[in-house]
Amino acid sequence: MSEWKDICKFSDLAANTGVCALHNQEQVAIFRVGKEQKVYAISNYDPIGKANVLSRGIVGDIKGKLVVASPLYKQHFCLETGECLEEPENSVKAYAIRVEGDVVQLQA
Repeated sequence: MSEWKDICKFSDLAANTGVCALHNQEQVAIFRVGKEQKVYAISNYDPIGKANVLSRGIVGDIKGKLVVASPLYKQHFCLETGECLEEPENSVKAYAIRVEGDVVQLQA
C-alpha cells in the first residue's frame, strides 16, 4: 500500500512555473503546467551544473514532451520521466505526484 506525503496546496503553485520542496531529505522541483494544470515532480538537482536549480528553469515543450530547461547550461529535462534530452546519461529522478482536493502529495 502506497503512502503519500502532503507537500503544499495546489493553489500555492503558479501556473507554468516550478517550486522547490524538501521531501525525504531530497530537494524536489514541482511544476504546475499546461491547460490541464497538471503537476509534475523531478529532482531539483542539475547533474550537469551540479546545483539544485531545476525548479527555477523555464518550462516548455520539445516535440510533444513537457520539459524544463536548466537555468545553468540549458539542458532539457522531461517533466514526466526526468530524462535529459541532450544527455540521457544525466537524467534525474521523477517522483510520483498527485493532487487530492487542494493538496499536492508526493509518494513517500
